[in-house]
Amino acid sequence: MSRLTRDLSGPHAPPTGGREVTAVSADGARVHVEVYGAERAPAVVLAHGWTCSTLFWDAQIRDLAADHRVIVYDQRGHGRSAAPFDPDGYSTRALADDLEAVLAATLAPGEKAVLAGHSMGGMTIMAAGGRPGFREHTAAVLLCSTGSSSLVAESRVVPLRAGRLRTRITRSVLGSRAPLGPVTPVAKRVLRYGTMGPGSAPERIDACARIVHACPRAVRHGWSHVLATLQLDVEVAALGVPTAVVAGLADRLTPVVHARRIAEALPECVGLTELAGVGHMTPVEAPEAISGRIRELVTTYLPTKPAQKTVEKSVQKSVQVKEGA
Repeated sequence: MSRLTRDLSGPHAPPTGGREVTAVSADGARVHVEVYGAERAPAVVLAHGWTCSTLFWDAQIRDLAADHRVIVYDQRGHGRSAAPFDPDGYSTRALADDLEAVLAATLAPGEKAVLAGHSMGGMTIMAAGGRPGFREHTAAVLLCSTGSSSLVAESRVVPLRAGRLRTRITRSVLGSRAPLGPVTPVAKRVLRYGTMGPGSAPERIDACARIVHACPRAVRHGWSHVLATLQLDVEVAALGVPTAVVAGLADRLTPVVHARRIAEALPECVGLTELAGVGHMTPVEAPEAISGRIRELVTTYLPTKPAQKTVEKSVQKSVQVKEGA
């Protein structure tokens, strides 16, 4: 269980009016799910990243739930979802199982949604892309600040020249068993350097720090090994739904090279958006940009007029460079 409590009076107060659902994964793991918005509204499913929780999507929930049904869930071991019982529970297969379970528990048979995944959440979507449950329920995808392979080798959180030494140190840092401790000014400076853009607002840095520091260290360590050996390039090339990609140009954890590589490999890429001055935590650092891109995908791929979809499918791959929100 997460040690993080929601600050009901702060600037990042969570949305209200949601209902809780428990999805049961293939191995019996229980996944905590929250659903916001009207039951018949267009559905959006949000998958958070490593060391985060449903709290990470609070800005998107507040924005989108006014006219969408927003489904968020805690990845296993994060937030209110139980940690894996054994090492086999730490795998991209388990992440894909969990996503399929969430879709089955919250969507009607044949109902489609727009899926958005940040970091490990994007990897979850890539891993699930060939699954029957994914194909049944997915109209379009947004991948935020994520990668499909070579995560440790290409990370720039350690300020050294690329090579074996940097890779070895990066693996040790990201896979450390050491507790993160309380959220102090020093801890927030470290987090901002490693995961956020230089111009990130103090309250957004604080929100990310509280979320990340609440992740149990055993869970953080367990998933670090999965990320260090990640290999989903084949799955990206087989992701057969319209997919948009967003990345921060100041991202040290998954530099923009990952987003560009994914965009090139996708069968149906519908745009690569690069956010100037934004780091790895795009949904928190640039919430308006992420929510806006999700809205665009819903409008285009969950339309009432079929002709709208045909027009959008002809759009060629493009790169937009935007100022961070």
